[in-house]
Amino acid sequence: MRVHICAVGRLRAGPEKDLINDYLTRFNRTGRSMALGPAQVVEVEGKKGGGMAAEATLLTKAVPTGALICVMDERGKVETSPAFASRLGDWRDGGRSDVAFVIGGADGIDPALRARADHAVSFGKMVWPHMLVRVMLAEQLYRAASILSGGPYHRV
Repeated sequence: MRVHICAVGRLRAGPEKDLINDYLTRFNRTGRSMALGPAQVVEVEGKKGGGMAAEATLLTKAVPTGALICVMDERGKVETSPAFASRLGDWRDGGRSDVAFVIGGADGIDPALRARADHAVSFGKMVWPHMLVRVMLAEQLYRAASILSGGPYHRV
């Protein structure tokens, strides 16, 4: 199952980008034998003046046809890492060939796009910067692959 992180904004070189690349490389390596991955980041330009609706149009175009859509949203479900891993495995086992994790811009995700999503995940009740959410998601994807493979990365 291919993983697409569809996000508003361009991430410049720096520690966040380095962490994302590192965790996605680990995810791809760990997940390969379990039909997880590859993972890629698809960035769309933020639309100044266009708001969330314009960003939603660009994000929708970035999502592969037929992909399961999971929005990263503060109103989403707060899950443990093992539950997230199980959900990822269930999507894969259910025959999904693509999953798109959608991360909005500074104002969040347009309500219409949020309503079309198959699932919504939250990293807690706090609001996180959208660039940092990319890092956290990349790490959780790697952690999920490690959990599903029985690897030692995740400790209870």
